[in-house]
Amino acid sequence: MQTDALSSLVTDALEELKAQEIVELDVAELTNVTDVMIVASGTSSRHVSALAGNVVEKAKQQGVMPLGVEGRNGAEWVLVDLGDVVVHVMMPETRKLYDLEKLWSDLPVDRGDARR
Repeated sequence: MQTDALSSLVTDALEELKAQEIVELDVAELTNVTDVMIVASGTSSRHVSALAGNVVEKAKQQGVMPLGVEGRNGAEWVLVDLGDVVVHVMMPETRKLYDLEKLWSDLPVDRGDARR
């Protein structure tokens, strides 16, 4: 599945269960690990877990098997690795603490990307 289509699928899955503050970060020029990171907030640990679960379910329905899912037990921060798209679903306090949007926007562009 193309990265844009996968990003749309993830965003739709998050919106379907009312995720808050969905942000898509294009990190393709910053790392060779993934192309897009999507960050969203849930209102409770149960909501965070349900959001991540919906992303996994919708991806599988389209034939995309997650490479990994981390953090489901505590559900303060659940990471869903879909390869070209990595999804971070977090509690608002956890999101504020780690501030991934600022972290990734402050990184220098990686001009030595091995994929090129």
